[in-house]
Amino acid sequence: MRASPPVVVRPADHADSVVIAQTIRGAFAEYRANLVPESAALRETPESISTELRGRSDALLAERAREVLGCVMVKPVDCDLYFGRLAVRTSARGQGVGRLLVAAVEDLARRSGRAGVRLEVRLQLVSNQRFFSALGYREVSRSAHEGFSYPTSMTMRKALMDS
Repeated sequence: MRASPPVVVRPADHADSVVIAQTIRGAFAEYRANLVPESAALRETPESISTELRGRSDALLAERAREVLGCVMVKPVDCDLYFGRLAVRTSARGQGVGRLLVAAVEDLARRSGRAGVRLEVRLQLVSNQRFFSALGYREVSRSAHEGFSYPTSMTMRKALMDS
């Protein structure tokens, strides 16, 4: 039996905007009609991704034999590196792709001298909160989406060095 090729994480470029948008929308599709408010990830397009990549954001892709399995968007926020739109294709779930992408974000943050890594997660998505908690992330604040009078998401952070 032949071992499958390893999963490799690489920086994305503008040519990857189409596959990034497809991967994000596909991975977030399970939340359609289940999140209030609906996730803006479901509205990502190649153009919106390309605009992000021209700004302060970067993206990382996880691939096996040139097949994209997942992606994540990153950008500096204060002294930290923020990541969002962590997306793993349904067919690649349970294979450690999400953990690999988060580890790559943390490595990028360390190499760029960032004090920590942060993300936002919906309060409704308890399994996602557990996933990030298991990776060492802790809740630092809660916030409400526009038009809501109660918290709908939390910010989680992992310190990488003494700040």
